Amino acid sequence: MSTQTKQSVFAGLKVVEIASFIAAPAAATMLSDFGADVIKVEPPGIGDPQRLLSSVPPSPAAPGNYSWHLANRNKRGMSIDLKSEGGTQILQRLVEWADVLITNFPHGTREGLHLGYEEVSGWNPRIIYADITGYGDSGPDAKLPGFDLTAFWSRSGLLAATRDAGAPPTSPVWGSGDYTTATAIYAAITTALYHRERTGLGANVGTSLLATGVWATGTLVSAALAGGTPYQLHDRNKPDNAMTNAYVSADGRWFMLAAKRSAWPTLAAAMGRSDLLTDPRFADAQAIAANAGELAKTLEDEFGSRPLSHWHDVLDAARIPYGVIQTPEEAAHDPQLRAAGIVVPIEGAEDLDYTVNNPIALRGLPRTPSRRAPEHGEHNDEVLAQLGFAADEIARLREQKVIPAATQQESLK
Repeated sequence: MSTQTKQSVFAGLKVVEIASFIAAPAAATMLSDFGADVIKVEPPGIGDPQRLLSSVPPSPAAPGNYSWHLANRNKRGMSIDLKSEGGTQILQRLVEWADVLITNFPHGTREGLHLGYEEVSGWNPRIIYADITGYGDSGPDAKLPGFDLTAFWSRSGLLAATRDAGAPPTSPVWGSGDYTTATAIYAAITTALYHRERTGLGANVGTSLLATGVWATGTLVSAALAGGTPYQLHDRNKPDNAMTNAYVSADGRWFMLAAKRSAWPTLAAAMGRSDLLTDPRFADAQAIAANAGELAKTLEDEFGSRPLSHWHDVLDAARIPYGVIQTPEEAAHDPQLRAAGIVVPIEGAEDLDYTVNNPIALRGLPRTPSRRAPEHGEHNDEVLAQLGFAADEIARLREQKVIPAATQQESLK
């Protein structure tokens, strides 16, 4: 067996991220998790507004800035006024240095900051240029600002479908569409890197919140494209399949049963209710489909008669699939998450010991231990020196307010 230490997959890959909030920064974090050198560029002032999201309702209040570290760990940070002439000079050197540039600035704004693809690829033809928009590159709404709640959830059809019959739409989990979109742009970037490996050519890749939202709603949207009957909202009292339905135990714990109708005899026996198998309403798959509401009421009464611990043993022994409906707080302390590497330690983050890992598993290959996200402009001097700026040039950029005053923060190692 070789004793040579394995390199991270993206060791040596150089990434510049000029973006805000969640989707684009989280994609850059996924690259950094596998060894890429990611430089996050923020504007002067407050920088990326995501720095504040951990303290903005409905984000849960917590001592540590968990939201910031989740989407920005393992990066080096710069603060640059890209509207200035000196900022454009720095940007060009960053682009010439980089393999990948990620942005989510709106069209029009990005061109005004010299971040358009034509200009960027002119500086570096091998660059992988990756962007995220709200609604796509063309069409009447291409220039509209898009957000997780509006483009991913609302416009895609997903939010209308994820509710029970008779219930109004509700506000979904904040950021869930952004993190889904981050995975999509990560896939676009890695696909483009493979293309460059084969051809030597850069690429212009992207996705939109709307596209990933429609992809997530793909079964229903594709059914509509095929002229299918409109989707009927789920009613747990009158489900299509009582074996795929939510139930509550005697101690108030909800769980989702997820079984086929054909599993009914096994479930009835496991519950000690084999007598129900002779009931003509539940005698076969056709009967239980026709009487799904009555079976749901029967199961509700049975499951409500004993605590979850009892049903945990019964359902596991019978190999009936189900999932306990956990709160995010319960999920955070679920031992399976740590055992499977879904939750991992984070180093150097004040008041924060753990964070959520990205969902990509590269088995047998190293990934970078999670380290805190950068302070605003923390690595300006370090990166500028790396790009070839002399000390007097850096001082002049600071005097011109292209970059802010030097911070006293230590650089990430």
